[in-house]
Amino acid sequence: MRRVTVLGATGSVGASALDLIRRNRDAFELVAVTANCQAAELAALAREFGAEIAVVGDESSLSDLHEAMAGSGIEAAGGPSALAEAAARPADLILAAIVGCAGLAPAMAAIEQGTTVALANKEALVSAGDVMTAAVAAHGATLLPVDSEHNAIHQCLAGNDLADVRSITLTASGGPFRDWPAERLAQATPAQAVRHPNWDMGAKISVDSATMFNKGLELIEAHHLFPIGHERLRIVVHPQSVIHSMVEYRDGSTLAQLGPSDMRVPIANVLAWPRRMDTPCAPLDLAALGELTFRAPDEVRFPATRLCREAVQAGGSAPAVLNAANEVAVAAFLAGQIPFTRIAAYVAEVLARSTLPAPKTLADVIAVDGQARAMAREVMEPV
Repeated sequence: MRRVTVLGATGSVGASALDLIRRNRDAFELVAVTANCQAAELAALAREFGAEIAVVGDESSLSDLHEAMAGSGIEAAGGPSALAEAAARPADLILAAIVGCAGLAPAMAAIEQGTTVALANKEALVSAGDVMTAAVAAHGATLLPVDSEHNAIHQCLAGNDLADVRSITLTASGGPFRDWPAERLAQATPAQAVRHPNWDMGAKISVDSATMFNKGLELIEAHHLFPIGHERLRIVVHPQSVIHSMVEYRDGSTLAQLGPSDMRVPIANVLAWPRRMDTPCAPLDLAALGELTFRAPDEVRFPATRLCREAVQAGGSAPAVLNAANEVAVAAFLAGQIPFTRIAAYVAEVLARSTLPAPKTLADVIAVDGQARAMAREVMEPV
C-alpha cells in the first residue's frame, strides 16, 4: 500500500492520477488532497478516497469546505501555509501538480521531506530550478518528472549513466499553427490557439504549445532534470505526438519512448515507479498510424524556443523572468488585448530590459516573478 498525496487534485493531472488510483484501490492510500477553491469537488474526492486531510489554497473557500466535509471525520484546512503543511505530511509519493507560483512552496515542503516527489509544476524547475535541485540534493529527495516529455527521458535513461548520453531530444507537436504561413499568425484567435490537434489541455498550456513556448520551457526543465549541458538538448517537431522524447548514447544507440497522447501513461509510470501498473489506455497500433514524421523547429515563425535557450544560457533570473513575462502575455492574448505574434515579442522585450538578480531562495524566486510580471504589464501598456 503506497501512501500518496495529490497537490492539485481537481486539475487535469490530479484528475488523471486519481482515475488511476481509483482503478487500483488496493495499491494506494490517500494522505492529502488539495485544490485552489473547488471546495465541493475536493470534498467529494476526499470522502471517496478516505483522505486524512483536504486543503483549499483560497481561504475564502474554507467555510464551504468545512460544510462539505461535515461528519466525515476528515480534516479540512485552507490557505497557503495549509498547502505547505499538507505537502509536509509523511507520504511515500507526493504528486506536485499545483499550477503556477502557488505550487512552489508546497513542492519545496514535499522535497524537504526527503521523499519521492512527482513533479508536474513547471514553475518549480523553470523559475526555481537551481533552488529546487539544490534542495533535492540537500534532503535526499527523489524527483520524478510527470510531463510526458521528461517522463519519456526518465524512462529512456533507466539503468544508464548520464555520462554516456550524447544528446537528448524533446519532441513537439508543433501546435495548431505549425503549418500556418508567418503572415497569417498575427490573425490567430484565442479560440484557434487553444484547439490543440493532439492533446486535451487547459487554455494557457495550449497557447504555449501554439507559440512553442511550452517546448522551450520544457527545455529549461530538462536542463535541470538531466544535467548534460544545455548545448546537448534538442527539439524536433513530431506532429503525431507518438514519440515523446529520445535519448542518444555515445555508442550511437538512440532510445525513444512511444505512447498514446494520454497523460495517464506518464502518471502511471511515476505512481508505480520503479514498477509498472495497468492503465486503460489503448495500445499503440503502429500499422494504423502508418507513418511518423519529423522536422526542425522554425524559430523565425516561432522564436519562443530560441528565447528559452538564450534564457538557459544567461542563467540567473532570466528563466524566471521569461516564465513570468510569458504568463502575462498569454493572459493578455487570451483576453483579446494583444495579437498572437506579440506574445514572444513582449517576452523578448522584458528579457532585454531585466536586470533582476539571480534568486538564491524560494522567496527570491517569488520576488523576481512578481517584479517581472509588473515589468511585463508596463511593457504591454499602450503608448
